Amino acid sequence: MRVVIAPDCFGGTLTAREAAEAVAEGWRRTAPDDELSLRPLADGGPGFVDVLHAALGGTPHVTTVTGPLGTPVEAVWLEHDGRAYVESAQACGLHLVPADERARAAETATTRGVGELVNAAGEAGVHTIVVGLGGSGTTDGGAGLREVVRPVTAALVAAADVENPLLGPHGAARTFGPQKGASPEAVERLEARLGAMEELADVRDLPGAGAAGGLGAALMALGATVESGAGMVRALTRLDEALDDADLAVTGEGSFDWQSLRGKLVTAVAGGAAERGLPCVVLAGQVTVGRREAAAAGVQESYAVAEHAGSVERSLADPAGTLADLAEHVARQWSHSRR
Repeated sequence: MRVVIAPDCFGGTLTAREAAEAVAEGWRRTAPDDELSLRPLADGGPGFVDVLHAALGGTPHVTTVTGPLGTPVEAVWLEHDGRAYVESAQACGLHLVPADERARAAETATTRGVGELVNAAGEAGVHTIVVGLGGSGTTDGGAGLREVVRPVTAALVAAADVENPLLGPHGAARTFGPQKGASPEAVERLEARLGAMEELADVRDLPGAGAAGGLGAALMALGATVESGAGMVRALTRLDEALDDADLAVTGEGSFDWQSLRGKLVTAVAGGAAERGLPCVVLAGQVTVGRREAAAAGVQESYAVAEHAGSVERSLADPAGTLADLAEHVARQWSHSRR
């Protein structure tokens, strides 16, 4: 049996590569004769540059930029075939904000470093700069980026991990603000602040404008075109070719929730599998998507590491081990060549 293992990263506990390897390890315990194709992926958020570097090659550039709290951080962007791939999370990611500082940083974290990365890529003379969006600790509407970014002759592309608009119940502040530490009062202040940004007025209702705390809208205002980050990675890593020869697709992420159905990586993998009549299963840290919603997205079954391990605490204590254990269990149900 041929199985494509194509997960995203697991929310700060496992990279996409580590997750793929853990799933493969567990799967082989049950079905050692299965042919496994590991395709770690990203949707524009954390791991975007690493995944593309592994798939494309190219030249990584290390650049020191301003982090979300205003202190310097090192970020890597990738140059390949005249294009630069920038990962916003490396400059303003939530993982760069200590947990005990998130309540304050939710209203002050800056995207300045992303603008500095765009400047660095522009100076390299590339013809296209792709900015991966996702996993940010910011909700500044790209104000930090707009303060420092210089005019670029390169084409700008925003590789968005979500389809949310800038404002409203599904916007940057009200949907993602609480995840970044914002209190209900802070969420409303952020919503008002974003709504007052006149320079974003023409793009704020567009899909993807709310990505990375409004960084998507800022890039659109600068003339960027918007693409699905998951769709872009799917194409560049040649995932479809792997699916052409597969019998089953296995994907996953830290939390399989309603946001997963709005442009996240899991839906890209499930969509590719559905186009070929392949079953697709999800292994996630936690699962809150209902069976009907999952099926509509092309997912036949979803499994939670936390449930299999007995608790969230147990799953987080050994992320790779508990994911491998779950994969071993799932293989018993899905592999044709199980022991």
